[in-house]
Amino acid sequence: MDHSFLSALILLLLVLDPLGSLPIFISVMRSVPRERRTRVAVREVGIAFCVLFAFMFLGEGFLRVMHLSERSLEVAGGVILMIIAIRMIFGGSSDSAYGLEAGKEPLIFPLAVPLLAGPSAMATVLLLASRQPDRIYEWIGALSAAMLVSGVVLVLADRIRKLLGDSVVSAIEKLMGLVLTAIAVEMVLAGLKRYFIGGL
Repeated sequence: MDHSFLSALILLLLVLDPLGSLPIFISVMRSVPRERRTRVAVREVGIAFCVLFAFMFLGEGFLRVMHLSERSLEVAGGVILMIIAIRMIFGGSSDSAYGLEAGKEPLIFPLAVPLLAGPSAMATVLLLASRQPDRIYEWIGALSAAMLVSGVVLVLADRIRKLLGDSVVSAIEKLMGLVLTAIAVEMVLAGLKRYFIGGL
């Protein structure tokens, strides 16, 4: 399937899912000082962009050198998302639920990777670049626009929290944990299905 700039942008926004990431982002950022939150959000979005940008050009070679397949990337991402989802549902909103030390602000994990630059996003940019390499500048533009939208949404996360209230955000977080669990299971099953069918 050939993509246009617009279809690639929409696809990337669906994969990045900044609105769906809000509950996790709000929970992780709760212990970060208010004056630091915008800077941390911009930094994490920037790191995610750099990871996806690099994977767009180097991802296929990296997987080949490491003897990995997109299927293994999908299964690994599903397992990580499953752990995060279970902690979202049962672990409350503590930093330790996301592998962070108390009082420490997030760096790379879990916001930049795998929340934004997760396996699905990596696979998406890899496929765009490998299937239509002659339009690489369009894919870079689509990625840049999608990350810009994600950054704006995450920067406004604190205002959204104030508008909705902590109890509503907590309820949304647990609901998204359930949804994320289903997505994680689907990713694992899809990776296993492609592995076994491909191996026949």
